Formats: sequence, structure tokens, C-alpha cells
Amino acid sequence: MPSVYPPGNERIYVVDALRGFAVMAIMLLHFLEHFIYNSYPVASSPMMEAANQQFKEVFFFLFAGKSYTIFALLFGFTFAVQYRNQARKGRDFAGRFVWRMCLLAVFACMNAAFFPGGDVLLTFSLAGLLLVPCRRLKTSSLVALSLFFLAQPLEWAYAAVQWMHPGWVPPSLSVAESYASLKSAVDTGNFWVMAWENLTTGQWASLAWGIEAGRLMQAPGLFLLGFVLGRQDFFLQNDGTAVFWTRGLLFSLAGACAFYVVMCLPGLPGPVHTVFSMWHNVCFTGVWVAGFVLLYRLEYFRKATAPLLTYGRMSLTNYVSQSVIGSLIFFPYALGLAPYCGYLASFVVGFAAMTGQIWFCRWWLERHRYGVLEGLWHRATWLAAGKVSAPEHR
Repeated sequence: MPSVYPPGNERIYVVDALRGFAVMAIMLLHFLEHFIYNSYPVASSPMMEAANQQFKEVFFFLFAGKSYTIFALLFGFTFAVQYRNQARKGRDFAGRFVWRMCLLAVFACMNAAFFPGGDVLLTFSLAGLLLVPCRRLKTSSLVALSLFFLAQPLEWAYAAVQWMHPGWVPPSLSVAESYASLKSAVDTGNFWVMAWENLTTGQWASLAWGIEAGRLMQAPGLFLLGFVLGRQDFFLQNDGTAVFWTRGLLFSLAGACAFYVVMCLPGLPGPVHTVFSMWHNVCFTGVWVAGFVLLYRLEYFRKATAPLLTYGRMSLTNYVSQSVIGSLIFFPYALGLAPYCGYLASFVVGFAAMTGQIWFCRWWLERHRYGVLEGLWHRATWLAAGKVSAPEHR
């Protein structure tokens, strides 16, 4: 097949497009749920109510818990590329990566100020530190450690205690009470009250929900798996990787179907249901990733997904700005349109906002090497190292 890279260009375009796809799905999910601000209009008719609910269920089935996992997988991939690029220059990227995670926590707080319920970037900045002690492990050890985290050991421990002591329930982290407090803060219509509650209660609620939902274990497992994919060059377009992704697609599809059937069985203990739900999401993610990578070998698919290239290159900027845009549209301190937008209307609004972001990304990257926040992150990462050129992907 013809090369998908211009001569001398070191970026792996399929990764940019795939990351753009993940951020796009995350953004539209956030618009559908009004950025965790549970305020919706009463449907004008039973038919419209049914259409809204069915649209929400289908969209959430396809992307909820899957778009985030793609994002997490590519997080580990990026570390692999950055670590290898610096190793070729005789540098150990570990210390710089720790500093980079501190900077990511700052961006997480920037985003959380506009997003009730905290921000997943904070989870990434904490769980990402695991990559540092694991960076020199053998690939087989990385795979084993990834599978350990993806197996959800905490939930299995909870299930074992429940089996030995019927009636025992896992400790509550008061997530529901935290979200109620966050909604009250948003309802005040005061930005500063909302922002403070988001940065305190919201960030805790995000971490607590991640523990209860299984993401605390899932995130490092995905990071390590992405690290392996980057180390082994599985995102390069050649016949060998096509065989790998074809097998991965079939295996993931079988796993997604099997785990979905099991998670829907009645009477499953809560922790066991969480385990199979997380496994279903990971396998469904495998279907999305493998399918996307295989389709990207086709010229018509590359042309159709071309807008995702610049969108993915500015993923951090788009991720943070979508929270700002969404809060300005839906929350009472600004336009306050949440009570007037059902799921279908919210999707249309989100799609329009995403279209504007795509246009801005193209305009910006025609004039700058990095995105807005990506450039700040890059410069701050190498602040004490002089002028360094370190592309995100090979």
C-alpha cells in the first residue's frame, strides 16, 4: 500500500486520527449528559421522549466507557514514543515525565473548574506515574502487569468478602452526596461558587467514582497496554501489524459479546457486575481501535477522517475547551440552556461546537507547530532543559 506519511514526517497519522475520534466521542457524551448537570426539559410528546431516550441509550452503549479507554490506551502509547525518543538522545525521560504529570494535574484543575464531577485528567496524572518504575520491564512483564490491573483485583476482593460474609457491602465513598452538592453549587448561578466546589468536592468525587466504577484499576492497565503497543510498533501500517489487528478485532468482538451477556445476567453481586462491565468496555474498545487501524489502510477512510487529524493533535486543547464551551451553554451562570435541551438537541449543539473546534484546529496548526495547551505543556515540560525538539509520536 502507499505510504500514509509524507517523506521526513515522523508522526503516526492513525494515532492522531484515533485520538481525535476518542476526544470527539467524549465531547459528544459530555454534551448529552450536560456535563453531569442533570437538568433536562419535559418532552413535548411521548414519541419525542422515546426518541430522546433511545438515542441516548444507543450513543452511550457505543461510546460510554469506550472513548475514555481509547484515550487512556493512547496515553501509554505516547509515553512509549517519548521515552524512546529521549533514550535515543542518551536521556532518561523518567524525571521529565513525572514533572509532565504534575503539569497535567494543573490542566486537570483548569478543566475541572468548568466541569462538575472533577476531571479524568487528574486520574491520568496520578495513575500515569506507574509508567516510570515500569519503563524498563520486559514486554512480557508489562503485559502481565497490565492484565493484573485490567482483571479488577479490588472488585474481586470485594466479591470474595461478600461471599464469605453475606450482607457485607463495599465501603461507600459518598459519590451520590458529592454530586448532589455539586449540582447545588451549579444551581446558584455563581461561577466562583461553582468553580470552588468543582475543584474541591468535584475532584474528590471524580476519584471516588473512579474507585467505585473500576477505573482506578483500569486506567494503569490501559496505560501499560498502550506502552506495549508503542514499544512494539503496532501502530505502524504494514502487513505484519494488519495481521495483529485483525486477530485483535476478532478476539475483542468475541469478548465484548460474551462479557455483555454475562454482565446482563440477573442476580450478579455488585462487584462482579463491575468486573464484567469493565471487561466488556475494554473489549469493545479493542473493536473500535482495531477496526479503526485496519480501515485506516484504505485511502477513502483516511480522506473521510482527515478532520480528526488536527483534532487529535490538539486533543488537550479540545478536551479542556469543550468543558468551557459546555458550561457556558448549559449552566445557569451563563446561557443556562440545559433545561431547554433534550438529548437530541444537546447532541446537535455539541456537534456544532465540535465543528467549530475542528475549524479552529486546522487554522491554528497551519500557523503553529503545537496546539494551544499542547504548546504550553511542551514548553513547560522542557523549561529547564533548553530548546529541545520532542515530537509527540514517531
